[in-house]
Amino acid sequence: MLLLKARLGRELPAINKALQEAVDALHPSVQPVAQHILDAGGKRLRPLLVILLARLLGHDAPDIYPLAASMEMLHAATLLHDDVLDNADSRRGREAAHVRFGVPVTILAGDALLASANACVARYDDPALCRCFSQATSRTAAGEILEIASQRHVDVSAETYADIIRGKTAWLIRASCEMGALRAGGNVMQVAAAAEYGENLGMAFQLVDDALDFADSGETGKPTAGDVREGKLTPPLRLYRQWLNEEERATFDTAFVCGLLTEDDARRIAAEVRAQGFDRAAREEAVAYLDKALMALDRLPEGKELDVLRQMAEYVRDRKK
Repeated sequence: MLLLKARLGRELPAINKALQEAVDALHPSVQPVAQHILDAGGKRLRPLLVILLARLLGHDAPDIYPLAASMEMLHAATLLHDDVLDNADSRRGREAAHVRFGVPVTILAGDALLASANACVARYDDPALCRCFSQATSRTAAGEILEIASQRHVDVSAETYADIIRGKTAWLIRASCEMGALRAGGNVMQVAAAAEYGENLGMAFQLVDDALDFADSGETGKPTAGDVREGKLTPPLRLYRQWLNEEERATFDTAFVCGLLTEDDARRIAAEVRAQGFDRAAREEAVAYLDKALMALDRLPEGKELDVLRQMAEYVRDRKK
């Protein structure tokens, strides 16, 4: 992971500078909420991907940083809205924005962040970039809506769940890679390869996230089995449900559908998921997507950024938090 850490460390100051400039340009009523969500940290995965793909395909200009920042702003907007929808109390160990600022203000601030990011992309005067950003916004919203429609349902198929995470997580990562390639003037095959890499990386990222949801909170810093309490039938939980006998499954289904699973129930289920290796199964599914991501990289030119992108796949595979 040394190459990835070194490159992220090198790019972070410019990414954060571009983000701060974007926040400073917002209306004063929006700035506190935007600052709150961006100060919560995060991996800055999406802006880094924009930069890596652009540099790999020969774009050396510093104008890539505002474009990279726009993807983090879009991501931050989705997090603000997600926390409201999930009624989450915290985000990355800090008080959730809607708890501090209220639901209406937080939702509107998320809208303002999204609009600001859109305006940033438009300033590049490239219809392909605007189209990519617009599609990412639309597909992310569609994935979130599908997830809401599927909550507390026990008949969510693996195919439907794949559609959910392709929308709510993978498409934004895909768009980050695609926009970097587009800004660099990549040819059709290169742009397609960048998009394919990003989509498969994003699918794997979410599946590993699903597995980590069942880890001990002392390891991840997040509440254990939050997806259980929120009524999300992720792959580890689907496998757990299938493992139960008929009577146990009927009891689980009633409690899951009606939102009756307690904290103790969630911890017990998480322990069973770990004991039976259902979290590992989700990670194995993620590896299959990562293999596709790495195959897509074979269609891109060699360069030091390509090595970092390969390490990005390793990082996603081995994530512990």
